[in-house]
Amino acid sequence: MAQDAKTLDLIAVGRSSVDLYGQQIGGRLEDMASFAKYLGGSPTNTASGGARLGLKTGLLTKVGADHMGRFIREQLAREGVDVAGVLTDAERLTALVVLGIRDRDTFPLIFYRENCADMALEAGDVDEAWFVRAGAVLINGTHLSQPGVYAASLKAARAVKAAGGRVAFDIDYRPVLWGLTGKDAGENRFVENQDVTRKLQEVLTLCDLIVGTEEEIHILGGATDTIAALRAIRERSDALLVCKRGPDGCVAFPGAVPDSLDEGVSARGFKVEVFNVLGAGDAFMAGFLRGWLRGERIETCCEWGNACGAIVVSRHGCAPAMPTWIELEQFLSERERPFRLREDKDLEHTHWATTRQGVHEELTVLAMDHRSQFEDLIAETGGDADRIPHFKTLALRAVEAVAGGDHRFGVLLDGRFGFDALAQAADRPYWIGRPIELPKSRPLVFESSADVATELAEWPLNHVVKCLIFYHPDDEVDLRERQERQLLRLFDACRKTRHELLVEVILPKGMDSDAHTVARAIRRLYAIGVRPDWWKLEPVADPAAWREIELAVNENDPLCRGVVLLGLSAPEAELLASFEVAARFPIIKGFAVGRTIFYDVARDWLSDRLDDDAAVKALAGKLSVLVEAWRRARAAGEKAA
Repeated sequence: MAQDAKTLDLIAVGRSSVDLYGQQIGGRLEDMASFAKYLGGSPTNTASGGARLGLKTGLLTKVGADHMGRFIREQLAREGVDVAGVLTDAERLTALVVLGIRDRDTFPLIFYRENCADMALEAGDVDEAWFVRAGAVLINGTHLSQPGVYAASLKAARAVKAAGGRVAFDIDYRPVLWGLTGKDAGENRFVENQDVTRKLQEVLTLCDLIVGTEEEIHILGGATDTIAALRAIRERSDALLVCKRGPDGCVAFPGAVPDSLDEGVSARGFKVEVFNVLGAGDAFMAGFLRGWLRGERIETCCEWGNACGAIVVSRHGCAPAMPTWIELEQFLSERERPFRLREDKDLEHTHWATTRQGVHEELTVLAMDHRSQFEDLIAETGGDADRIPHFKTLALRAVEAVAGGDHRFGVLLDGRFGFDALAQAADRPYWIGRPIELPKSRPLVFESSADVATELAEWPLNHVVKCLIFYHPDDEVDLRERQERQLLRLFDACRKTRHELLVEVILPKGMDSDAHTVARAIRRLYAIGVRPDWWKLEPVADPAAWREIELAVNENDPLCRGVVLLGLSAPEAELLASFEVAARFPIIKGFAVGRTIFYDVARDWLSDRLDDDAAVKALAGKLSVLVEAWRRARAAGEKAA
C-alpha cells in the first residue's frame, strides 16, 4: 500500500496500564499517603506522546472490563489516539503500576501484572486490515517475554512490513517482567541473561529502527561493552540503531558501528534538573518518531527525542508530562531556560493549555451554583430548604432535555445544595463548573477548607473551579492586594490539583467604570500571574468594551479558552440584546446564566404551584430561548465579519 494511502502514522503494540504515582516526594514507597492516577505502559505512553506531537497514532492492547480499563480507553481517545485496537478482556483485570520518587536516582515501582489483560494479547487479536493502513508499527521488548504477546507483536510487524510500512523496536527491558528479579525490584534496569538476548534478537530482521539505553543495547547485543553489543546487533539487522545516553542525549548509527559512541550521529542534549526519569524513554521515542516518520534528518530526530526526554524528566508522571508540538517548538526556540525546568512558568502554561481536554467553540451553561439566592427564596416562600437539592437535579434534567447529549452545554452546580446533581452530572458529557467562593464575600473568601488546595483535592478532575470576585482595578490598595493574593493561591492550587479555573469578575456597585475598566482588571490579574482557563464577565452593550476585553485576553494568553457571559438576573429581553453585541467577538464562547432562567420557576416550585415535570419543562423552555438567541446572534456576527 502506498504511503499516501495510510490513515495512521503509527500503531503501538502491547503494554497498557494505569500508573498510580506517589504524590509525596523523597520518601519510601511504604510511606506514600496518596497517589495520582495516570495513563501508563511504555507503548501506550509513546502512542499518547506521539499524538500530542501531531502524529496519527493507534494502540493495540487489552484492558479489563473494569473502571481502570475504561479510564485508559477514554483517556487515549481524549489524547487523539485511535482506540480501535483497545480490546476488552472480560476475564482479566487492567494492569496497574505503583510508582514513587525517592531521590534523584531511586524510583521504586511495583508492577501489578499477574495474569493482567494486556499480557493476554495473542495473534488472533491482530486485525491485519487495520495494521496495513499504518505507516509503522512500534513493538516493545517486554512483550516478547510471553508467547501470546510475542506472537501478536510479530504478526503485527509482518503485516505492516508486507504493506510497505516500517517496524520500530523499543528494547524496553524490564528484568522483573522476565522473572529475573524479585517483584519488589521493578526499578532494576539490567540483569544479564542469554535466554532473553536470544528471544529479543529473533525480531531483529524485521526492524527498521531500534532504540534503547546502553543497558538495553547490552541485553539485545549480548555483551556489556556497548560498542561490542551494537556491532552484534548490526550483524543481524540493517536498522537505524539509536542509543539513549540520558543527560548526554543520544547517538545514532545508520550504518557501520564505529570504534567510539562519539563518532555516531548526534544532536544537542539539554541539561535540566532530573525530577523523575520514569517515562523519559517513552517521551524520547515519541519525539524521535515524530521526526523519523516525517522524513526529518537523523540529527533532527535526535534533537526532538532529546528535548522530549528532557521535558518529561523535569515533571511528575509519564504520559501527562509528554509535551505537545507547540510546547516542543517553544522549548527548542528558547535560548535560556531555568535548570529546574518545571519553574519555567511560560513553558508550564503552554503545556497546561495545550493538553486540556476538549475544545469549546461554544458553551451554553445553566448556572445553578447559587446558594444565598436560594436561601432568599426559602425566606420569601416559606418553603423547605431540604427541597433545594432536588430542584437542582431538576435543572440538570432540563439541560438534558435541551442538550440531548450535546457537549456544547454545561451546568454550574455547588457542592452544598447541588451535590446530588453534581453526582448525576458525572455520567453526562456536559461541561461542569463548581463554585469555590463564599457568596457575596468582598474581600474574597473561600467556602472551603482553610487550605483551598486540600479542598480541591477532593473534587473530580472534570469539575472546573469557578471563582466570583467583586473586583475593580481602582480598589483601595489593601483590598485589591488581599483579593489578588487569594486569587493567586487559588490559581496555584488549581494547577497543582489539575483543575481548570474560571474567574468571574463583577465590578462592585457604586464604583465608576467605562469601556476600559474590565479590560484593565483583566490585565492587572494577568500581570500578577493569574492565567484562568475561562473568564466569566458581565454582559455589556458597548462594543468598545468587548474590543478592549478581547485584546486584553489575546495579548496575555492567546491559549485562553475564552469568555462566557453571566446574566446578573437581567430581564430576558435585555440579555438577548446584549447577545447581539457580544456575539460579534470570537473570544466570547457563550453564556452561563442562572437567575434569568430559574428564579421564577424555583419560586413557583417551592410554593407548590409547579410540580417536577412542569418545572423541568419551564426551565428547558427558558434555556432554549437563550441558546437559540445566542446561536442566531453568533451566526449573524460571523456573516457580518
